[in-house]
Amino acid sequence: MITPDVVTEYVRKMMPDAVVTVSDRTGTMNHLKVVVVSSAFAGKNLLDRHRLVYQSLDVPMKDGRIHALEITARTTEES
Repeated sequence: MITPDVVTEYVRKMMPDAVVTVSDRTGTMNHLKVVVVSSAFAGKNLLDRHRLVYQSLDVPMKDGRIHALEITARTTEES
């Protein structure tokens, strides 16, 4: 299990300006919906944006704390 605060910490290590919203999709805190708003996404396509989020959450994805992840990634201008 992982908390929203820990997810936010992981994302902010890669994107310090990120505003992160985490929702539990199943009540188990391992199937998450994550909305990330960051200037780091500027000029990047959807796939590259998702790659950045996956890279930032690599450790909890590999150790099983996150089993499934739904991502919304927006620039600050798009939010």
